[in-house]
Amino acid sequence: MKLVSFLHDGRPGYGTTDGVTIRSASAAMRARCPDLRAVLSQDALGALATDPDATSVPLTAVIMRPPIPNPSRILCVGLNYRKPYPVDGVAPPDPENIILFGKERQAVVGHGVALQIPFGVPADSFDYEGEIAIVIGRKGRNVPIEHAMHLVAGYSAFNDGSVRAWQKHSIHAGKNFERSGSWGPWIITADEIADPQALELSTRLNGDLVQNALAAEMIYTIAEQIAYASQITTLEPGDVIATGSPDGTGGSRTPRRFLRAGDRLEVSVSGVGTLMNDVGGLD
Repeated sequence: MKLVSFLHDGRPGYGTTDGVTIRSASAAMRARCPDLRAVLSQDALGALATDPDATSVPLTAVIMRPPIPNPSRILCVGLNYRKPYPVDGVAPPDPENIILFGKERQAVVGHGVALQIPFGVPADSFDYEGEIAIVIGRKGRNVPIEHAMHLVAGYSAFNDGSVRAWQKHSIHAGKNFERSGSWGPWIITADEIADPQALELSTRLNGDLVQNALAAEMIYTIAEQIAYASQITTLEPGDVIATGSPDGTGGSRTPRRFLRAGDRLEVSVSGVGTLMNDVGGLD
């Protein structure tokens, strides 16, 4: 099942989709669960799937939002793939521990919505990072690795937009420019992914393949990431974990190739879908 959040005629909604048409949650369903985060919190995916009064809306008639527009947290994992040509030019050893940082919800937009190129000097190092995102469906704290996958509601594609020069100020600064990243186009529920470590990630810039890797190449598995994060904080339904980006980002290329206005970025995850965003100017 594919779960989507959107704006239709300026009004927020959510539902399921087959990639062409949305089954928009009925008024009764929305009264019970105002958004997809509430659907996950109330374990109401079954009710959403069988909503008798859902209405049909063409996917082309909506503005896509991040599938969970209001997560309580977005956690991103750093240095989780081995990179022969990393951003700083020297291949680091494997990290001894999982590296986590937070991303604000204002830093991400949905599928089809333009990324905002930063103003002034930060635009000179505006980079992309294609990633596989996992969405938490069950509350959990201090979760053992062997039970971690039971918390997963589903999977999505993620672009961890980064301003490389400002990462030297702080990770938070470089990773949280407004509308610099994105995720979507939807969440595909975990029951449709037989082996998440077999997922294939690919990123294309203006049609050219720039990143390609399997989840099996991660240094720390998805289960290890969930278990680690749950030691720090209680994971809540609707939380997002972006699982790290492989080699091929603009800052790791020779010559470097950062994003420019007019570029088109596509992040695809096998069995999930393709997240597409154009790079726009400042509003």
